[in-house]
Amino acid sequence: MRRRESDCVHPKLYAKEDSRHVHFMPKRVFIIHGWGGNPQEGWFPWLKKELQMRGFVVQVPSMPNPEEPKIETWVPFLSKLVGQADENTFLVGHSIGCQTIIRYLQTLPEGVKIGGAVFVAGWYNLRNLETDDEKRIAGPWVNEPRDDKKIRQAVNRAIAIFSDNDPFVIPENQKSWGKLIGAKIIVEHQKGHFSGDDGIKELPSALEALLEIAGEKQ
Repeated sequence: MRRRESDCVHPKLYAKEDSRHVHFMPKRVFIIHGWGGNPQEGWFPWLKKELQMRGFVVQVPSMPNPEEPKIETWVPFLSKLVGQADENTFLVGHSIGCQTIIRYLQTLPEGVKIGGAVFVAGWYNLRNLETDDEKRIAGPWVNEPRDDKKIRQAVNRAIAIFSDNDPFVIPENQKSWGKLIGAKIIVEHQKGHFSGDDGIKELPSALEALLEIAGEKQ
């Protein structure tokens, strides 16, 4: 059956002018899963679909070796995936995906900004790591220095979403995300670590946050 024009979903576009032409560029969203995660986990497919229905171009990549995430592989992977970042680039991270995003942002050239980022269950410090392997893997993410000033400038607009019963994220992290990168803080009730194991299949707060920073909230 032939689709009517009104049935088609069009990418969100903005105009970029040069001296001779006007280029229309889509609003892009990259959703970065966490440690041990995958693109089909939990609320990622739902958020991808919801954003695509609103015309965003969305990617949810499989991050390299998710059982043993490393800064030196995850950050370059994200950088290559995004390509040229601009203010129509938006990032959504879960757990260590949030760390990946901020460490990616500090690699951007001076003056380059993205449109904004949504951080879900992000952390600077962790608790309840049970094994030496877990502590070894988490160590560099917790301890490697960051350029918080540059990250704050590059992120442009940020919203951080937490749960009041997250077993891994120390509550003090909430203040840190607000203080260090100027994120608006949202605290959900009884959502655990927002993982697939917590049964979180939809996350309206993440959708609303992305629409807010993208200027698309009705």
